[in-house]
Amino acid sequence: MTYDTGFIRNGEISRTDFDSQVVRRELAIIRDDLHCSAVQVIGGDPGRLELVAAYAAELGLEVWFSPYPLELNPGEILALFADCAERAERLRKKGAEVVFVAGVELSIMNQGFMPGDRADERLSLLLSDPDRRGERLAEVSDRLNDFLRGAVAVVRELFRGRVTYAAIQAEGVDWTLFDIMSFELIRSAEVAGQFREGVRTLVAGGKPVAITGFGTAAYRGAGDRGGRVMEILEYDEATGAPVRLNGYYVRDEDGQAAYLRELLEIFDTEGVDAAFVFIFALDNFPHRPDGDPRLDLDLASLGIVKMLENRGGDAYPGLAWEPKAAFTAVAEYYRS
Repeated sequence: MTYDTGFIRNGEISRTDFDSQVVRRELAIIRDDLHCSAVQVIGGDPGRLELVAAYAAELGLEVWFSPYPLELNPGEILALFADCAERAERLRKKGAEVVFVAGVELSIMNQGFMPGDRADERLSLLLSDPDRRGERLAEVSDRLNDFLRGAVAVVRELFRGRVTYAAIQAEGVDWTLFDIMSFELIRSAEVAGQFREGVRTLVAGGKPVAITGFGTAAYRGAGDRGGRVMEILEYDEATGAPVRLNGYYVRDEDGQAAYLRELLEIFDTEGVDAAFVFIFALDNFPHRPDGDPRLDLDLASLGIVKMLENRGGDAYPGLAWEPKAAFTAVAEYYRS
């Protein structure tokens, strides 16, 4: 399971309510009720990452320590990795099983690898003009691998455990740098027919394979959209925070649950070593069942729980969320 400690963009953190007792309880639920054996701890604040990782290790969970830089330049990313690698090594030395994730989709989510002020601009540039796409991809791959060579050297000086990188396949990562090949692998309708074979090909690559990001939202047709699932949102241009949906969508929690079950079955039967559902919860995507339906941001959330405003849930009294159908689906699959 992937657990969010708060994404930082332009100095703003997405998870403003961060209670250590809530974190401990949620991690115990991830272990005991969802039957997870590992948790990927993501976010932009090194202190929070270390705290949550330590709680997870105390519960006996394998920890994937995953700093998630957003809109940083290469120098800022490297400084974040160095800080986090020291923290991850402290945890590993205490006996925890720790894997260090040296970034996620860096070329799209950050500056310095391709033109564009925002991730959507960079992705559009990468996908436009099919005649030049191969040339652009080669340029991005060269820049990214140059950075990763230096970054991995820094991380390995500070951290003695296994190291990986959460890639999109188009980045063309040099996997000789890493102990595990990790991919953000989200199925869309366009690739559904080839998806299983694609996973099989990755597993045949000669190193352990992890899927560090897969999931979908709980509105009708979300699973068909793949990586474009959150395009139904309008964002605050200054902070990047979600504001409202761009239209009216039908809730389909069963569709989200079925999508996760299907992908878990594929990853399991095709020999993937680790798979992390994205994501347990997204705090800044609240469920608002009353009023303007466009303000029910949970419809666009990939979380397997829906966040509540100004009240606690019924399933887990004292926690401000309720499980979705996807929560039950993941729990049943992992239990079996």
